[in-house]
Amino acid sequence: MSDPIVVLIEDEPQIRRFLRATLGSQGYRLFEAATGADGLVEAGSRQPDVVIVDLGLPDIDGLEVIRRLREWSTVPIIVLSARGQEADKVVALDLGADDYVSKPFGAEELLARVRVAIRHKAGVARADAVFTSGELRVDLGRRHVFVRDQEVKLTPTEYRLLTTLVRHAGRVLTHRQLLKEVWGPNQTEEAHYLRVYMAQLRRKIEADPAQPRYLLTEPGVGYRLAGE
Repeated sequence: MSDPIVVLIEDEPQIRRFLRATLGSQGYRLFEAATGADGLVEAGSRQPDVVIVDLGLPDIDGLEVIRRLREWSTVPIIVLSARGQEADKVVALDLGADDYVSKPFGAEELLARVRVAIRHKAGVARADAVFTSGELRVDLGRRHVFVRDQEVKLTPTEYRLLTTLVRHAGRVLTHRQLLKEVWGPNQTEEAHYLRVYMAQLRRKIEADPAQPRYLLTEPGVGYRLAGE
């Protein structure tokens, strides 16, 4: 199998150097672009397994790069974002980005996010698959949920919320994405629905709902289910 290909769209030379060393040491083939326009060309010609894009580019806004990529490609997109720009993170994810990493970031965090993105590119879980993370087990075929080998009874809405997170395990989902998928396109502003049901799920699944191990909050953005 050939080495995975990553296209990096980033104008800061020091970050490009850091990621060149980090990704290269793990067997990834990296192609770099310092502008959004060049990045779109690289993404179109290299057939990458993952695209990493900075939001603050000198020519085209990073959000516009994501929008244009999603017009023709389903390649996983990881956003690089300066800390505190939560609104931009939400917009990026809603436009079709798969994940984000806040600057400054560590090598291990970035590599973990890239591995998750590539696993998702490899294919969606089969209907009969069993998802496992720690002591949580979700049997998607039989529609059963177990924690520490004890079956957990969920309402239909709780189950839809959990399985939506399972299908995207390891990735952050925005409030809007979850509301649309679980409650429908007309309920994307009803954030209180999500808070109520997430609290109920945590009470049933987490050993300590106040310090969740599985159902993780991304402040100001959404939620993430801890991966396998």
